Amino acid sequence: MSTSPAPTPPHATNSTSPPPPATNSTSPTQPATNTASLPPATPAPSTSLSPPQSLPTGVTIVGMVIGGVLITLVIILGHLFFYFKKKVYHCPLPDGPYDLQPQHWQPNTPQPGSHAVNIPPIPSPPHAAMSPIPSTRVTFVSSERRFTFTYEELAKATDGFSKANVLGQGGFGYVYKGILPNGEEVAIKQLKEGSHQGDREFQAEVEIISRVHHRNLVTLVGYCIAGSHRILVYDFVPNNTLEFHLHSRGRPNMDWPTRLRSALGAAKGLAYLHEDCDPKIIHRDIKSANILLDFNFEAKVADFGLAKQCSSNTGTHISTKPMGTFGYLAPEYASTGILTEKVDVYSFGVMLLELITGRKALFSSPSSEKESLVAWARPLLPQALDEENFDGLVDPRLPNEYNHNEMLRMVNCAACCVKLSAQHRPQMSQVVLALEGRLSLSDRDAEILGHNTASISHGSSDYDTSRARTMLGPDGTTL
Repeated sequence: MSTSPAPTPPHATNSTSPPPPATNSTSPTQPATNTASLPPATPAPSTSLSPPQSLPTGVTIVGMVIGGVLITLVIILGHLFFYFKKKVYHCPLPDGPYDLQPQHWQPNTPQPGSHAVNIPPIPSPPHAAMSPIPSTRVTFVSSERRFTFTYEELAKATDGFSKANVLGQGGFGYVYKGILPNGEEVAIKQLKEGSHQGDREFQAEVEIISRVHHRNLVTLVGYCIAGSHRILVYDFVPNNTLEFHLHSRGRPNMDWPTRLRSALGAAKGLAYLHEDCDPKIIHRDIKSANILLDFNFEAKVADFGLAKQCSSNTGTHISTKPMGTFGYLAPEYASTGILTEKVDVYSFGVMLLELITGRKALFSSPSSEKESLVAWARPLLPQALDEENFDGLVDPRLPNEYNHNEMLRMVNCAACCVKLSAQHRPQMSQVVLALEGRLSLSDRDAEILGHNTASISHGSSDYDTSRARTMLGPDGTTL
């Protein structure tokens, strides 16, 4: 059949198919055969790249572990840093209304309407701290009162800082009487612009007065920082100063009970600063001009622009430049610059002499030269105490209008406070007790000399005059 040869072509093709792979023929069909063989070869590139694909898996795991450890360490260190930073630094100004805490001030978040103190432009040292103060001696101020004011608010309160509202002036600037929108009367102290001394006084007053509160200390209502303006706002004390009532011409004479009341109030305020505050506060400018009086002649210590905080560990503060007012400066402070609370005690003694004699700390002598009240009184004090005769010492405007024992106590206190030896001056708490008749300062002197101990007669107004004589020698050398 003619159909038998048909199967032979496949055999022919089978016999001819081996040559193309075997050789070398350049027939155009071989490239087609080579391209056809590429599909099975495509896995080869994938097998050669498989080792690099396995490496990122291991490296990534190790890298992620190391990175996680590093990030964890950074977070832990950051938390520790901020924790210890917050632990060590205590806010130097209370953010709450006189929020006293044991051993140190705790920073609180200011609440609306509270006395929040925040003075970023004026940094202050972090060491300032207050110890617990008995609640009977601290008055906490209502949180409804303002503590920061805008310049516009204070300008409005003083009618644009009108001269008609000026209460006084000094090297620091002017003090104006102002009325706040709630009707409260305040004293507004505007410090001179561009004065470095004014900036220091502003900082000292805000730091110190904002932390303490006592009935015999002036109360800081608030402050204002606006550009170059530095303004302090105090409670208004309506009856002027002790200096005004003692030394102004044409004024009614201060009677003896009023003088004693003013001295006792100022002494209590100083005793609080020296002995109830930690660190203690040294005023450095105690004088009759810085004692404000209310209508009951209750004294309030004012003007803390020169005040210093003194560590209770050392008991002293070294000042490179003595500051204060001539006639009131303690001699050791004026000559050495060594500042202790006994500097305030000396100044208070000068003020007692003003109350006793009616003379200024520096007054004009018959020769028209300025004479120191202490230098004038020094030879008279031992004689007055020895003879119990105060005629040559007492203000002529008080002829026989004083209680003899009370005068003796005040003269005794003045003599002790202005002693040349700072260590022989009493503490202000002892002065308070002596003025009240509950402590004999002469017994205290005997204790210093090693003879006996001080005695306190609780509630007694009598004073042992025989012991007072032992305070001073007849020549006054122990003063």
